[in-house]
Amino acid sequence: MPQTLNVSDMVTPGSLCPPPTELTEGEQAGQPLLGGAPSSASLDTLIQHLVPTADYYPEKAYIFTFLLSSRLFIEPQELLARVCHMCIEQQQLDKPVLDKAQVRKFGPKLLQLLAEWTETFPRDFQEESTISHLKDVVGRIAPCDEAYRKRMHQLLQALHQKLAALGQGPESLLGTDKPVSYRTKPPASIHRALLGICSDPYVLAQQLTHVELEQLRHIGPEEFVQAFVNKDPLASTKPCFSEKTNNLEAYVKWFNRLCYLVATEICMPAKKKQRAQVIEFFIDVARECFNIGNFNSLMAIISQKSPASLALHSSAVPLPAGMNMSPVSRLKKTWAKVKTAKFFILEHQMDPTGNFCNYRTALRGAAHRSLTAHSSREKIVIPFFSLLIKDIYFLNEGCANRLPNGHVNFEKFLELAKQVGEFITWKQVECPFEQDLSITHYLHTAPIFSEDGLYLASYESESPENQTEKERWKSLRSSILGKT
Repeated sequence: MPQTLNVSDMVTPGSLCPPPTELTEGEQAGQPLLGGAPSSASLDTLIQHLVPTADYYPEKAYIFTFLLSSRLFIEPQELLARVCHMCIEQQQLDKPVLDKAQVRKFGPKLLQLLAEWTETFPRDFQEESTISHLKDVVGRIAPCDEAYRKRMHQLLQALHQKLAALGQGPESLLGTDKPVSYRTKPPASIHRALLGICSDPYVLAQQLTHVELEQLRHIGPEEFVQAFVNKDPLASTKPCFSEKTNNLEAYVKWFNRLCYLVATEICMPAKKKQRAQVIEFFIDVARECFNIGNFNSLMAIISQKSPASLALHSSAVPLPAGMNMSPVSRLKKTWAKVKTAKFFILEHQMDPTGNFCNYRTALRGAAHRSLTAHSSREKIVIPFFSLLIKDIYFLNEGCANRLPNGHVNFEKFLELAKQVGEFITWKQVECPFEQDLSITHYLHTAPIFSEDGLYLASYESESPENQTEKERWKSLRSSILGKT
């Protein structure tokens, strides 16, 4: 079974010589980037570098890089068909009599390529036609060694198990009951507050990390590319999700839910002293998330900003909706009772100034700790996902563009693979904390306020201060409560 891809694997040259392919006119040999692959080439040339021979096997990093990025130009099913056809043609596997000595040198390399492909990109093999291609090409080499057929059976068995596990996507974590959205404050006897279930910030940070890693586990590396393949040309700065990115979408929805859950917990109490206690509790949770390396939950929590920090981000880059939770930030009397020193330290770490320079420094520190970790706890790195998507989107824009001569810019492919490959390493970390089902169930299913509900709860907690707020409150009371 292929080894887990690490960042260090991305730049280690292979020991085998590349296949004897000739560059077509205009292709750049220059300094080979990986395994002899040119910095730019036609798609056909790059596919040829993927195909093993009796004397050549592509470098692991090249396999990951090309399989990840090639789907910008060719469907994975079509790529597999072409690779299998080239193997059959180059090794003369369609002849009635095979060169057994040659096939025995080629066979293990073919099976290794198929194993790496199915292990890293199992969703490429969901259609029966792709399985047929696998069985056909391996069936042609099986007469030379029955071990090939046995290995193929093991490969397909592992693939089916992986696809079955991936089929239990993050949406199944919510069960069959969809979370309810409050539009008005429910009676205290109905609503259960999170602090009544978990009052220890460290424990809640651990359980949030459980949820994050479980959500991340289902995201395939290909989703980062497929999210932009059918980009809406009118939305030049916004990713366009396709039906092949359900897990990626689900993770973004989880972030938004956590933002609204935190805001709901803050706005729910009737007394400002209780609201201040909830805010301080979540500040401590955010600090523990930072220490663990869970930056995504950290950002969802501290996006509930205090009034004093609003001016800090007035000229910042656009951020997820949770960054502008006005129903929370307007609670000035509540924030006046909050000890905000720890909050401002955390917010400084996630300050978007300089393209999140402080956060990126902290992320690099967490990534280094993960590489040199002595315990599973130190391996945890959960990046701020919305920013990761933004970074990959702009990288992907570069990958999607061919050079003026029509050739693929493979150098850009490598940059994309480095970013996604690092994420794949992080998401494979096993959570070292014991799961508390009562807490994780609450995080997934507790009712949350709708956006209008948050504003109404906020105005009920602290009366509107200006004409704009008064008009909004009147409108909300009219539409939600039927009052004038």
